[in-house]
Amino acid sequence: MEALDIARWQFGITTVYHFLMVPLTIGLGLVVAVMQTFWHRTGKDEYLRMTKFWGKLFLINFIMGVATGIVQEFQFGMAWSEYSRFVGDVFGAPLAMEALLAFFVESTFLGLWIFGWKKLPKAVHLACLWVAVVGSVISAYFIIVANSWMQHPVGVKLVNGHPQMVDAWAVFTNNTALVAFPHTIMGALAVAGGFLLGIAWYHLWRRRHDGIDTVDANGYVVVGESATILGRDKRDHKVWLTSLRIGAVVAMISFAGTAITGDLQGKLMFEQQPMKMAAAEAACHDGTSFSVLSWGDVGSRNCDDVVALIEVPGLLSFLAHGDFSTEVKGVNTLVPEYQAKYGTNLPDNPIYGDRAGSDVQYVPVMAVTYWGFRMMIGFGGIAALAAFVAFFVVRKGTVPQSKWLMRLALFGILAPFGANSAGWIFTELGRQPFVVAPNPQMNGIDQVFMFTAAAVSPGVSIGELLFSVIALTAVYAVLLVVEVGLLVTYIRGGVASAMPELAHPPAAAGGKDKGKDHDGGTPDGDDVLAFAY
Repeated sequence: MEALDIARWQFGITTVYHFLMVPLTIGLGLVVAVMQTFWHRTGKDEYLRMTKFWGKLFLINFIMGVATGIVQEFQFGMAWSEYSRFVGDVFGAPLAMEALLAFFVESTFLGLWIFGWKKLPKAVHLACLWVAVVGSVISAYFIIVANSWMQHPVGVKLVNGHPQMVDAWAVFTNNTALVAFPHTIMGALAVAGGFLLGIAWYHLWRRRHDGIDTVDANGYVVVGESATILGRDKRDHKVWLTSLRIGAVVAMISFAGTAITGDLQGKLMFEQQPMKMAAAEAACHDGTSFSVLSWGDVGSRNCDDVVALIEVPGLLSFLAHGDFSTEVKGVNTLVPEYQAKYGTNLPDNPIYGDRAGSDVQYVPVMAVTYWGFRMMIGFGGIAALAAFVAFFVVRKGTVPQSKWLMRLALFGILAPFGANSAGWIFTELGRQPFVVAPNPQMNGIDQVFMFTAAAVSPGVSIGELLFSVIALTAVYAVLLVVEVGLLVTYIRGGVASAMPELAHPPAAAGGKDKGKDHDGGTPDGDDVLAFAY
């Protein structure tokens, strides 16, 4: 393997890992903010319990996302210095604004929310959470702006071979970003919805398994209480039933949102990166048919190796142009066009190392783009179907006693994660061989693009990169065990794991009920840091 290959593997591993945390942080943060808003408006105890339980899981995931996100920025300078020099004048603005939001607004107000229980007025405390959550959403937009410029560079001019920003408004309102952003947010909400649904199903099942809840002759739930299991009262049942229903609704709405925004994004990609979409459909020849199933050699870039087994006439034209008759250019038509515009060989420049002068492979690995595109849609559809079924199943107030259905619900949490990861892998690998894809609306010398082969740091050796990718992968594996272990511990513990005050009811102090303060705990009860711990 060459230094370029190892550097790409390193960035791919760390980025996909980091993005496991990002959608859950964004989606779950919004859901927790809504839950606390409900509690603030209604005063119902179940909403307080939901806020603290899901908020605890949100915090565990948030800190892991921050830790892994910092590594991403260091990689730009360490492994991709030539790329950083090329895009630096453009990326400086959006990444600086993202850092201000992520490391100042988000962290400050999230800290106030964490440690503000029993200290801040309810309205101020709620506002802190909303500021932190909205900050994370805006932060995501600036990251999308930077990534979208790599997909579709705008608002720049070339000065001595490097793009310089001349129109900040064009960069920040890039049509690629305006479509990708809502698609990403909807994907994040899909992750949050599946997360709520799977965990809430588990707890409703466990209440039945432990004999706390039963059903009557008509199948409707008979809610019970446990005198021996901490926090398993009737309000606990409301927490999980309401959480499941919220999760199902969020999952269904977000799937519809991702489908709509995904269609818009797909039409834009057919214009801006036609090779990516042709490879995603294994469309070797011009035509109108969408491939439901094609077969070919894994890793192949040769259309002769691809055989379409099942096709839907006209569907590809609809996805690209909104009609059923306009032909879509295939790989065999696009390759000569790309070669005419961007050359048949890499430039004979030292920056390319041993790759200088070699043939440019304009066709991405079709197995990755083809199946990545379908896995994104498939996992998303599975999650939406599961949400619909779950919403119907709990109409009588509980879930079936089947252990296999419970396990299926828990495994279902992974489906929207899979859809998000597959979508981003398709988006990034489908752009190859460019790290900054050319804008087809630009012409001649103003054409701004960069081959991936030119982006890697020239002074970094294979050994250094190999060491870093092994070290980072090992550290990330340990962190994954830590995060999953923490999540599993608190999920199994239920609401009581996030609300230690449930273990010390007010009446326990001298037999008197001293009342409750604004967050449901006792005025002089547990340490305010207990929620953070």
